[in-house]
Amino acid sequence: MLCLLGEVSAGPVDLGAPRQRCVLAALAVDAGKVVPVDRLVGRVWGADAAPRARTTLHSYVSRLRRVVAAIGGLAIEHRSGGYVLTGDAIDLLRFHDLRARARAGDAAGLLTEALALWRAEALTGLDGEWAREERDRLEQERLAASLELVDARLEAGEGGELVAELAARAACHPLNERVARQFLLALHRSGRSIDALEHYRHTRERLRAELGTGPSSALRELHQRILVADPLLVTPVVPVVPRQLPPEPTTFVGRQEELGRLDAATAVVSAIVGTGGIGKTSLALRWAHRNAGRFADGQLFIDLRGFSRAEEPMDVGEALGGLLHALAVEPARIPAGTQARSALFRSLVAGRRMLLVLDNAASTDQVVPLLPGTELCRVVVTSRNRLPGLITRYEADHLVLTELGDAESRALLTGRLGAGRLEAEPRAAARVIAMCGGFPLALNIVVAHAQIRRGLPLATLATELRDAVIDVLDSEEPSASLPAVLSWSLHALSPLQREAFAVLGTAPGPDIGVAAVAGLLGVAPAEARQVLRALEEASLLCQDVPGRWRMHGLVRAYAGTRVRRLLTRAATSVV
Repeated sequence: MLCLLGEVSAGPVDLGAPRQRCVLAALAVDAGKVVPVDRLVGRVWGADAAPRARTTLHSYVSRLRRVVAAIGGLAIEHRSGGYVLTGDAIDLLRFHDLRARARAGDAAGLLTEALALWRAEALTGLDGEWAREERDRLEQERLAASLELVDARLEAGEGGELVAELAARAACHPLNERVARQFLLALHRSGRSIDALEHYRHTRERLRAELGTGPSSALRELHQRILVADPLLVTPVVPVVPRQLPPEPTTFVGRQEELGRLDAATAVVSAIVGTGGIGKTSLALRWAHRNAGRFADGQLFIDLRGFSRAEEPMDVGEALGGLLHALAVEPARIPAGTQARSALFRSLVAGRRMLLVLDNAASTDQVVPLLPGTELCRVVVTSRNRLPGLITRYEADHLVLTELGDAESRALLTGRLGAGRLEAEPRAAARVIAMCGGFPLALNIVVAHAQIRRGLPLATLATELRDAVIDVLDSEEPSASLPAVLSWSLHALSPLQREAFAVLGTAPGPDIGVAAVAGLLGVAPAEARQVLRALEEASLLCQDVPGRWRMHGLVRAYAGTRVRRLLTRAATSVV
């Protein structure tokens, strides 16, 4: 084997004079690639090479062909404009291969084997500017592999065994924050937490003095976890691969443009927003199942209960506790505080390719502590609120989900009821589709009526929808009731906003402006505008035309039931 990781040699084979060995090394560092003659001359003789250097190079190559034949597994070939060293009997290639394989498994064993190939400084015995620069570059590769090995050993729970090695490395690389993090953790695990905190202080001061900057967020986070004596620093969690996605929706149709948007998104966070019952969760799960293979380290799912029968959204600390439990953190080791839980969650998913679906979010503030701190992860959030904070603070991709088109609505009914039933009553089917207004939930409730009430003509169902659409779409089971689902959007609204929602259900015309709303509510235009924006933020109104707000037909029908309740209560109070 040709050795570059130490003195350039090949066992008993004589590689010749120093410059001849330099030619071989200059080819070997780029084994398998053509090295142009001019580049070889520059590497071996430098920028001031004599005119006869090219002739001498060809002579060296001729001799080296016989030499590498004696090594076995190597050959030097002439290609257009240069030479190439073929074969893999080179310790540097072996080093690169072992390091690459270590990323897939058994990191500690493979990296230990890789580093054992180094006998001294690379390219020992060679002089010249190129040899010195290449030696420095290879030394950086050696350091990186050494740090990867330490990370693997720390992940396996080691600590005290690494203190001496890391102390020496920290002295040689005082501004390397990765070395500092490893040294801090090793000191802490060996019972020397005070020394770890002191080393952090010293590193922080040196970074500020020499680079004019403070420690990175990763180093600060580790320092904070040592301060609070995080038990997971002493006994690391063995990574698990959670598979929490609920089943893929069977009634999903269409949404090809939206799926394409999610596929093409480059942001870490994608927010799917829209009215209750419009199909946000179905879209998120459809995309998540289609792309689960991209996230080999697991998929997490959590319902944040932003809009549900519970009325109160899930506490952020409770949500983080659920995520940590899914990552196999024992209950006794889950920190009490929200900030500490968030920091631990980010630590556990760092460097892992994971998908996180945050369903039914109430606000940006509920989402932010649950976001991972790595671009390897992807987060899909669904909400009835527009979540503008995710766009301004995290450059989230924002997808407003609207109702299905007629063709997609027909495809949903056909898939559930069969084409024959729709073809038997085409006009009634069209009326049903029109009355459901492209709401997937409404369409599925209609399907349930048609399946439960066997023999019910679609014409009868269409008439019932025309006469009392909200009553038909109601159910004792809240998750299968459009009125119940829409009512959950009102929980977070103020009394004035709820009153405005009800009143707008009876307002004439397809849309309405600020002045008309101010008149209906008896408030100033500025306050009316705030109310309209709040209802739009809650996905109960939309602006198809700037300055004109529109309410979807089913939402308007539900709002009409709210205003009737207001009138009934008012009449009762007068009596």
